[in-house]
Amino acid sequence: MTTQMSIDPNSLSARELARRIKTGELSATAVIRATLDRVARINPGINAIVQDCAAEAMKDAEHLDARIAAGDEVGPLAGVPVTIKVISDQAGYATTNGTTLASDLIATQDSPFLRNMRNKGAIVIGRTNTPAFSYRWFTSNKVHGTTLNPHNPALTPGGSSGGAGAATSAGLGHIGHGTDIAGSVRYPAYACGIQGLRPTHGRIPMFNQTGGDRPIGGQLMAVSGPLARSVDDLRLGLEGMSGYAPEDVWSVPMPLRGPDFVKRVALVTHPGGINTDPRIVADLERAADIFRSAGWTVDTPEIPEIREAVQLQIDLWLSDDHEAKLAAARKEDDPGAIALLEHYAERAASIDMAAFSQLFVRRAALIRAWRAFLENYPVVLMPVSAELPFRKDEDLEGSETIARLWESQLPQIAIPLLGLPAISICSGVENSIPSGVQLVSAPWREDICLTAGEVLEQGFGLPQITL
Repeated sequence: MTTQMSIDPNSLSARELARRIKTGELSATAVIRATLDRVARINPGINAIVQDCAAEAMKDAEHLDARIAAGDEVGPLAGVPVTIKVISDQAGYATTNGTTLASDLIATQDSPFLRNMRNKGAIVIGRTNTPAFSYRWFTSNKVHGTTLNPHNPALTPGGSSGGAGAATSAGLGHIGHGTDIAGSVRYPAYACGIQGLRPTHGRIPMFNQTGGDRPIGGQLMAVSGPLARSVDDLRLGLEGMSGYAPEDVWSVPMPLRGPDFVKRVALVTHPGGINTDPRIVADLERAADIFRSAGWTVDTPEIPEIREAVQLQIDLWLSDDHEAKLAAARKEDDPGAIALLEHYAERAASIDMAAFSQLFVRRAALIRAWRAFLENYPVVLMPVSAELPFRKDEDLEGSETIARLWESQLPQIAIPLLGLPAISICSGVENSIPSGVQLVSAPWREDICLTAGEVLEQGFGLPQITL
């Protein structure tokens, strides 16, 4: 067995890395040591990993190598270095969710998705940053500081999984764990020039013993999902995180592959009438040409209502228990969280029981229309955002700016309300500014997202490690 790394682990995909570790061509110990050495060199400049797991990671690697030497069966993620967002329970670490209020909230057990990953051989090398309460598309807070975009420090790395996006983009782990209730996996992938998958709600089990059950918006729309530098690594990450878990009341044991589908794409450059940036429109047109060249049919049909889904998402997520959310943000004294919640305070105050009930009636109608549409068009090609990645902390510039940012994020915000999986695919980096496109499929058809995503990845080119 090789004990020293003769090659850079980042030169291999997660799947190939695991294969070589399982066959003894590489040792997990050497892989994790090399990865931790890179973290020590690179992370101080971007602050993506904010909780150190190095000592535990080395012990896990040594244990894995011993099991392999003994002939034990090990999982498909054997020895793959991964990062976990600080919003999720990991035994022995604080589930801070980016706040000082929870800086001492130490988990005693792993969240079920992490238990799945460990059981399949993954090794956690660090825990990644998030904005306070995971509310923003920007990643800074008082307890862990600010995460910088590896491509361009003047740009946001995205949020709320900005630490995961920055770490994965910089080669600090092959697969990053993120969470997504309004784009928090897809947007960091977009902003950091990598790939990110939001799975169907219920696919990846989530439960934090430290925090207990979430309000209704979080229960119905928040998911965990992988970020990676290749679509196949996303596929492996999805496989590693997924699986039924009884403590997640929404967990469903669905197969990862569905039946064959018609290779038909609906191209939507301005969903809901958003003012899509010309570069992004060009990316979408390039993506359409890539699909056509690969033998797919691309049409430009009218999609079902999407703008209303954003308004319902805001009501379901931010308006529910709004006063308690705002009180916590003020206690934390986090300017980003306060600005967002104050921006929607008047709207939240207008929601009564009748309006909240009607919200679910309209949600059902929108979901039904989208499911019917996706029967004919298994893939919808649309922007991740109407704008290129935002300037760092741009949302602190006032309520008018917040309104503009939320308008531009319509393609991300609507998807969780509609209960659909979606993938963000990097289209390239120009002048240190990443861009990308989004693919949306029917519930439980992450396999379609991944298949279509690989077609685009082959055309756009594989994202490259920064730094």
